[in-house]
Amino acid sequence: MASQLTPPSTDPQQERSLKLLLWLVAIGFFMQTLDATIVNTALPAMAASLGESPLRMQSVVVAYSLTMAMLIPASGWMADRFGMRRIYVAAILLFVLGSVLCAVASNLTLLVSARVVQGLGGALLLPVGRLVVLRTFPRERFLQAMSFVAIPGLVGPLVGPTLGGWLVEVASWHWIFLINVPVGVIGALATLRYMPAPSTEAVGRFDLAGYLLLAFGMVALSLALDGLSGLGLRQASVLVLMIFGLASLAAYWLHALRRPDPLFSPRLFQVGSLRIGLLGNLFSRLGSSCMPFLIPLLLQVTMGYSPAQAGMMMLPVAIASMSMKKLTTPLITRHGYRLVLVVNTLLVGLTMASFAFSSPDQPLAVRIAQLALFGAVNSLQFTAMNTLTLKDLGPAMASSGNSLLSMVQMLAMGMGVAAAGAVLAAFTAYFGGEGVRTLSSFRATFATMALITIASAGIFWQLAPADSRVVPAERDVPEAG
Repeated sequence: MASQLTPPSTDPQQERSLKLLLWLVAIGFFMQTLDATIVNTALPAMAASLGESPLRMQSVVVAYSLTMAMLIPASGWMADRFGMRRIYVAAILLFVLGSVLCAVASNLTLLVSARVVQGLGGALLLPVGRLVVLRTFPRERFLQAMSFVAIPGLVGPLVGPTLGGWLVEVASWHWIFLINVPVGVIGALATLRYMPAPSTEAVGRFDLAGYLLLAFGMVALSLALDGLSGLGLRQASVLVLMIFGLASLAAYWLHALRRPDPLFSPRLFQVGSLRIGLLGNLFSRLGSSCMPFLIPLLLQVTMGYSPAQAGMMMLPVAIASMSMKKLTTPLITRHGYRLVLVVNTLLVGLTMASFAFSSPDQPLAVRIAQLALFGAVNSLQFTAMNTLTLKDLGPAMASSGNSLLSMVQMLAMGMGVAAAGAVLAAFTAYFGGEGVRTLSSFRATFATMALITIASAGIFWQLAPADSRVVPAERDVPEAG
C-alpha cells in the first residue's frame, strides 16, 4: 500500500527510507488505537481476577485517556527540544513499560497506575508521529502520507475488542498487555535504525505555569466524575474537586490572555468553525465515547456473552465505521457541515437510545443491525466534527489547533467513560444490582448518555453559513476517526 503513495522519487534509497518511516509511524498509531479498545472486552475478566465489580472498572479506561489528554499539549515542545527520534523511542519504551506493569498488577490501584504510565507513552506516539511525517515529507506528499498512516487508526478498533476477548478465553487478560512487548521492542529498534535524527531546534521557554493549570483542571474534573462511582469519594470531595478544576481552567484562560506564547492561544477561538467544532467534539463525545465501554459490559454482565463473543459483536461497529468513510465527503460536500452535523448528532443519540431496549431474547440480526447503524453514524460524526474544527486554520495556527483538538478528543473520551460509570453506579444503586435490575440500570444509562449526545446538536446548530461550507481542498482530508 505504501507504494501507491506517489510515483517513486529519483533516489530509490530515499524512497525506501520514507516508506519505512511511514510504516514506523503507522505501527505506533496502531499500537495506540489497539490498546484504547482491546481492554474493553476484558474488563469483566479483570474485575473477577482483581476482586472488583465489573461495573466499577471504568477507571482503567479513564486513566489511559486522561493521561493522554494531559501530555498531548507538551508533545510538540518536547519533540522540538529533545529531538523527534529520541521522544518517539522514549514513547515506545514507556508504552512497553506500562504494558508490562499492567500485566503484573495485582490490584486495581496498581493497574490504574500502570495505565497512567502506558498513557504517557501513548500520548506521544500519535502527535510526534504526525510531526515526523510533517517534517520529513514534502508538502505535495503530506496528504497521501497521512492517509496511509491513518489506516491503522481504523484497523486498531476493528481487531481490538475481538482480539481482547479471544486472548482472555485462550490465555488470560494479562496477555492483552504482554503482546505489546515484542511489537514495541521491534518498533524501538527500527526507529533507531530508520527514523532521521535532525538536530534539535531552538525553542522558546515552555509555558509550564499554563500547562500545570490546564493539566490540573482536566484531572480534577475527570476525577470528580470518576469519584461519583469508581473512587468512592464523598459528595463534598467531588464538589471541591469540580470547583478546583473549573477554577484552574478559568485561571489558565486568564493566563493565556496575557502571555505572548501560551500553549493554546485564545486567538484560536476567533475562528468560528474551530470554536463550534471543539465544543461539539467535547459534548458529543461525552455521550458517544462511552459506548465501547458500555456495550461489552452489557453483553457479558447481563446477557451471558463470553469475552470472545462480546468482542465479535463489536465487529459490526468497526466494519460499518470503515465503510462509512467513503460516503462522508459526498454528504458533507452536498449538504454542508451544519445540516449534516445537526441531523447526524440526533441520529447518533437516537441510535444510542435504542440500546435502552436491549434484552436477552432480542434477535441476533436486530442486534447486529443496531451495532452497525451506530458504527456508521458515529463514524460520520467523528469525521465531520474533526474536519470542521481544522478546516479554516491557517499555517500559523494549524499545529496548535491540531494539538488542541487531540487533547479535547482524549479528554472527552475519558470524561465520557467516567460519566457513564457514574450514571451506571447511580442507577445500579437505585434499581439494585442483580439480574433484571442490572439490565434496567444499563438501559437507563444508555438513555441518559443518549440525551447528552442529543443535546450537543444545539451546538452545531450555531454554525454560521460561511463556516458550514466545504472548500475544495477538504475533499481529500485524511481522517482516522
